[in-house]
Amino acid sequence: MALIYSARIASAAATFTTNKVKAAPVWRAMKNIRSGKARAIVVNAGNANACTGWQGMRDADEMSRLTAVALDVPDKYVYSSSTGVIGVKMPMDRVAKGVKDMTSSLGSAGIKDAARAIMTTDTFPKYVARKVKVGSAEGVIAGFAKGAGMIAPNMATMLCFLMTDIAVEPRALKAALRDAVERSFNRVTIDGDRSTNDTALIMANGAIGNKPIGVGSSRYKTFAHALEEVTYELSKMIASDGEGATKLIEVEVKGASSVAEAKRGALRVANSMLVKTAIYGNDPNWGRIMAAIGSSGIEVKEEKTDVFLGGVGVFLRGHVTGAENEARRKLKKKEVKITIDLHLGRGKATVLTCDLTEGYIKENAEYTS
Repeated sequence: MALIYSARIASAAATFTTNKVKAAPVWRAMKNIRSGKARAIVVNAGNANACTGWQGMRDADEMSRLTAVALDVPDKYVYSSSTGVIGVKMPMDRVAKGVKDMTSSLGSAGIKDAARAIMTTDTFPKYVARKVKVGSAEGVIAGFAKGAGMIAPNMATMLCFLMTDIAVEPRALKAALRDAVERSFNRVTIDGDRSTNDTALIMANGAIGNKPIGVGSSRYKTFAHALEEVTYELSKMIASDGEGATKLIEVEVKGASSVAEAKRGALRVANSMLVKTAIYGNDPNWGRIMAAIGSSGIEVKEEKTDVFLGGVGVFLRGHVTGAENEARRKLKKKEVKITIDLHLGRGKATVLTCDLTEGYIKENAEYTS
């Protein structure tokens, strides 16, 4: 379990899974976030508290209530979050003990400890921090996340908790988080499966004493850009840690008729099992990439399209280049970039994914065993 506590009331914003089947803590948080305020977040790993009916809702409420009482803060400002196996009732005796232990030892652990505490099939703790200049003061945006499987776009596709000591108005915080999530977490896919528990939640408590940043203020862009840097770094960690993965893959589609078309095309390529397995095998099979982009439903003209693997042009303006051997050497790296230039417009988008290996099958075949 992990606990995030703000000594003062904080502005808060969140995004949640768009899966129709949502975990109990997600339903609760969706209601409470309307206040735009928070004091604490309590998280458990190992049990998703999803598809657990009314008992699951009561357990999510109790998890928050126990934390609120221990911290002496309003229950409505405490958010609970869960991750793990679906359909199993929460062991509330263990949850209660965990809350007691955490609240009695506040400040004894850091962000790395919190990141490690919420891991499930992750192989390493994922956390990032960035300093941000706000006038004469300096603040920090920090965040940690978990995610390695059941990762697909349309919200956050994992759990992510962000904190900053910079004062930000709730409306501005909501806008900045929404845009950061769209450009980072919503562009990560491991296996195309959208989780029931996806949550990205940020708290901004203004401890550095700056004037609250509003949407129209001169400092909003600086804050929003720094937040996006944090979420993008966490996204790269999630993609690189995909279950069984050996490589991080960056799929860039440019020259599309719109950003939406570029994103749609990039996602289709990133979700292609044929493309992902080819990258795993160091196979410069550009034909699979062309087949994927062509089946995405976006506008594609074969005679105008370029495909690059690791910067090597393997298919240019509708013709094979014969550079497969050079591309094969590039594919042996731990990070691989696929670039598809459609030459039809100015739309551009990048999606993060990983290769598909035997390890993914083994991990998920034995997940609940």
